[in-house]
Amino acid sequence: MGAAYFYHLTRQPLEATLPMLLTKAMGAGWRVVVRGVEPGRMDWLDQKLWQGGESFLPHGLAGGAHDALQPVLLTTAMEAANDPQCLMAVDGAEVSAEEVQRLERVCVLFDGNDMAALDRARGQWKALTEAGCSAQYWSEESGSWEKKAER
Repeated sequence: MGAAYFYHLTRQPLEATLPMLLTKAMGAGWRVVVRGVEPGRMDWLDQKLWQGGESFLPHGLAGGAHDALQPVLLTTAMEAANDPQCLMAVDGAEVSAEEVQRLERVCVLFDGNDMAALDRARGQWKALTEAGCSAQYWSEESGSWEKKAER
């Protein structure tokens, strides 16, 4: 049974935090699906990950011929072709309690400077914990990532 980790982004933007989390997940040997809600935003993330700088993160945008082989697959779909062990939900993408229980890890990344995103993440936390899922809340407000809550 996995757990949901909520990442409250206040200092670093998504395009800075996501590669760090993807690197950790891949280091654990996990295939990852990054689920968003807007195809254009996923294309933007795809471009940002290709511009990664110091470390290369092999990944693909869903809809390609080799989706099943991708260690990291960016998509807006609920189902992922790459058989992931980890889901990273961005921009308020849906996460089900069944996914949290089935996968090794589910990460919910949300912009703490956006009240709608904050409210959405609070709703997801409540729904998942009420469904019996283990959850952790992480904040970078102090300048480094700290666990602030666990259920």
